[in-house]
Amino acid sequence: MVMRNGTILVEKWNTGPASVLQMLDYFARRLKETDHLYTYQLDEYTLWQAAASGIHPDFLVGWLKKYARFPLDSGFVQQIRKNMERFGMVRLEKYNEQSFLLHSMKKSIIERISQIPGLMEEVLHLDRNNLVLPMKYRGRIKEQCVKWGYPPVDEIGYSEGEYLHFRLRKHSSFSGLRTYQQKAVQTFCHPAQRWLSSGVILLPCGSGKTVVAIAIMGKIGKETLILTPNTISCKQWVRELRDKTDLPRESIGEYTAEKKQIAPVTVTTYQMMTKRDSKTGIFPHLRVFGERNWGLIIYDEVHLLPAPIFRVTADLQAKRRLGLTAALVREDGREKDVFTLIGPVIFSSLWKEMESAGWIAEAVCQEVRVSFPAGQKEIYQAAEKRHQYRLAAENPLKMEVLEELLARHRGEQILVIGQYIDQLKKIAARLGYPLITGATPQAEREKWYQQFREKKISVLLVSKVANMAVDLPDASVAIQVSGTFGSRQEEAQRLGRVLRPKQTGHKAYFYQLVTKESVDQEYAWRRQAFLREQGYRYQVLEWGG
Repeated sequence: MVMRNGTILVEKWNTGPASVLQMLDYFARRLKETDHLYTYQLDEYTLWQAAASGIHPDFLVGWLKKYARFPLDSGFVQQIRKNMERFGMVRLEKYNEQSFLLHSMKKSIIERISQIPGLMEEVLHLDRNNLVLPMKYRGRIKEQCVKWGYPPVDEIGYSEGEYLHFRLRKHSSFSGLRTYQQKAVQTFCHPAQRWLSSGVILLPCGSGKTVVAIAIMGKIGKETLILTPNTISCKQWVRELRDKTDLPRESIGEYTAEKKQIAPVTVTTYQMMTKRDSKTGIFPHLRVFGERNWGLIIYDEVHLLPAPIFRVTADLQAKRRLGLTAALVREDGREKDVFTLIGPVIFSSLWKEMESAGWIAEAVCQEVRVSFPAGQKEIYQAAEKRHQYRLAAENPLKMEVLEELLARHRGEQILVIGQYIDQLKKIAARLGYPLITGATPQAEREKWYQQFREKKISVLLVSKVANMAVDLPDASVAIQVSGTFGSRQEEAQRLGRVLRPKQTGHKAYFYQLVTKESVDQEYAWRRQAFLREQGYRYQVLEWGG
């Protein structure tokens, strides 16, 4: 059933071929899955994505008519055509080395751009459909057009960047690219889609996004700047580059608080780039973007891109840009900014498809609901709303559930993950397991992670610092004692910590401990949204105490 507001309901018993669901995933968001229905949402952003992938509005409307149970609403059809046809209604082309040509058959767009304050005196009118603007406005114009609902196609091209040559190095733990990784590389580097040489690759946690990016670097063959979420992930990138390429050590630089190396391949962090000078208020490390003639900029975990980097990225439109993420879900709703300034999603794969193929571990997700202890519910109900979540999240009975689960999975590599440091400290004090938080020194973090990898310890307590970009391939159980309100992205990343395929073929387990009949339960449902879109189902268990 296709509703006029863009909601699409699909009956599971009557989905027809698997290609129906695959097609829906191209142009709509999967919101949820029940025993009987899939629910999708078609909106402006997903239609732009569909148009960017080459789907024509006539084809899409015809396809919907073919499979819809009832005739499509004429207004809904018109909205589909309008949104998809707006993609590319503005085109940017190179005019000369200093300027670009903006072409649009829509006169109102030309007029609105001409009237942007600060641009009026620098715009050259060729005719009613064409403007010439200085290259420095390339990113700003793209942002503005998207705000107006007209995502442009940028065909200006890219600066070549300085030459860099290396080869992937195969060995016992790396036999080469998997089929889907090869396809991702080929899609990004396809010479026939020059304007698509920037964009986002969307692959599940544990599926080897870093390897894909390194292969793209090798294919492009240009000096590369890599931005990562934190110092741990920065060091992991350096390790991967040394392990899987024949790049000399001096060609790989680490630009962090500990080191300030700038090399043909430089790895840094978002934190470093957004660190302000306390006196001047400027971002001194942003100079790294101009230190070398980069031919490629990689944004690891692109969903975390902070606002200052968005602004810099608007000025870097002449550079090829690659975004990597497992879930392009931004809680601030800035997916359109990623679409505009990094590029559209140009390759993706559903988590469940990867699981079926054996590339990531089969995961069992369970929500364990726990009652308040005697007298606690009354305190919770009397508390101010802003305090209720913490009271529910730190429910002391979760400790007893945790001990049961740890006993059940004794001998496996287990991560216990929490939002609140006090809660984690109590667990550490009671059970004696090591704890990593944002306050843990870098050297100590590395020590505990390494001991976990070497199986010298089997249980590790971690705060949100381990949500992503932490390489713990043998982790098979994650127990979340508390989460960040309704963060879908965080939930995906936390499940992702245990999705590396296991040599034993065993399943991965993800437990979410939730206080029932509280805001904790409500937030848990919101956090699960993205994973439900991917086809995961949470088995709800009532803990009896």
